[in-house]
Amino acid sequence: MAETTETVSSEKTSRTVRVTLKVLAGIERLGNKLPHPFWLFVIMAGIVVVLSAVLDALGAFAISPTNGERVEIKSLLSAEGIQTMIGGAVENFAAFPPLALIIVVMLGVSVAERSGMLSALLRRTVTRVPPKYLTFALAVTGVSASVLSDAAYVVLIPLGALVFKAAGRSPILGTVVAFGSISAGYDASVLVTAGDVLFAGISTSAADLIEPGYVVNPLANYFFTAVSAVFLGLLITLVTEFLLTKRTAKMAVDGDGGDQDLGEMELTDKERKGLRYAGLSLLALAILVAAALIPSGSPFRGEDGGVLTSPIITGIAMVLGLAFLVMGAVYGRVVGTLPKAADIPAAMATGVRDLAPVMVLFFAASQFIAYFKWTSMGEVIAIRGADLLGALGVHPLMMLIGLILVAAVMNIFITSGSAQWTLIAPVFVPMFMLLDVPPETTQAVFRIADSATNLISPMSPYFVMALGFLQRYRKNAGIGTLMSLTLPISVVVLVSWTLLFVAWWLTGIPLGPGVDVR
Repeated sequence: MAETTETVSSEKTSRTVRVTLKVLAGIERLGNKLPHPFWLFVIMAGIVVVLSAVLDALGAFAISPTNGERVEIKSLLSAEGIQTMIGGAVENFAAFPPLALIIVVMLGVSVAERSGMLSALLRRTVTRVPPKYLTFALAVTGVSASVLSDAAYVVLIPLGALVFKAAGRSPILGTVVAFGSISAGYDASVLVTAGDVLFAGISTSAADLIEPGYVVNPLANYFFTAVSAVFLGLLITLVTEFLLTKRTAKMAVDGDGGDQDLGEMELTDKERKGLRYAGLSLLALAILVAAALIPSGSPFRGEDGGVLTSPIITGIAMVLGLAFLVMGAVYGRVVGTLPKAADIPAAMATGVRDLAPVMVLFFAASQFIAYFKWTSMGEVIAIRGADLLGALGVHPLMMLIGLILVAAVMNIFITSGSAQWTLIAPVFVPMFMLLDVPPETTQAVFRIADSATNLISPMSPYFVMALGFLQRYRKNAGIGTLMSLTLPISVVVLVSWTLLFVAWWLTGIPLGPGVDVR
């Protein structure tokens, strides 16, 4: 009887795997038909051009709730529109807020990365943790590893497998925890990252459609993302210990991980010294910043004498880039990776070269947003959409949850967070602003959607990378294998993180310094 029950259970599992593989194959086929994000924005810009002419001919308009004026859609196929598209292309690109912000931050981050400091910091964080805290430490490190950008996957996934193996646990489990925490928590971090700067720039452009001059600060979501990082670390730990541990216990390890050794991941005395001096340099910089802000008449304070309006806060991108640059330069000097002053500009230049694909994408995105803004289509859609939602009596919280669900599904196909936010922010940010939802709040809920489904998207190159690392320890592992291990994390993160936001909204806790959630 027991054998019959086991056979039935095995058949059900096989059917589930087959169905999962078919669904994933369909998603992959559908996703592969989508154009590159650059062409996606070109197509969207073309649609805006044609649609603006049609709506202009139909006399589409809206009444602005702010001043009662009539807002009419202008055609890009008019003489003025054509002159705007051609003559304003360079200015559209140059004035695109995320462009300068991300370059400034990456000038510093690239020095920290090229010096080896960021990689050493990750290795030190994970390898010195007691075994009983290993899962939580790896999860929190992975969630905050977005400061390394895409390099986090390359460094932390094999490291996670090795430290779990060294602790007598399944390296398969370590691989999944590392990949799952980086992906599912990509937009949450206890540190300020380049992503914060990038999202803030895109949100600023979108908010400008309704309220010119509105600025979303890179620290706007910091309280929420910092708490979320620890919260997600706990969630991933619980899912791992109560579910995935049992799941991986049945998976035989038939590979050695490429003959890697944890000893290769241990820090040398010179690397430890480098991290120590880099930490001291950060402390010194923090003391200088604090000292500059303490005097009430300090020029480093805002025009109103406040700290939150200080150029140090409003210009946090420069401060963040400088902090990474100083730490990276100090670390590189100590360990010998950047021994000369001339090596620092070279490292900065390398980081900017790595941004080339992003800059190409930003060119198309900047034109799309500029067209959307000039035609007044964004404002009209936002006003009409807000009027409709207001008439239906939809609660703002329910609208935000709806945005999470829509964006989470979109994220499976458009895995670039910046591309997806650039695409949908010009619609949702202004629309929700007219319903008294701050842009910072809309941006915060997008972070949930943009992270939660990363680890189940076969369209993501890092899903394929993680599968490759997994196959080092389980040779016959396939998409279904990795999916069966990451899907529980994805579902729990999406539901629980959404509930955390609901609690945040209901209690009215600020999302960041001086930023109300509602």
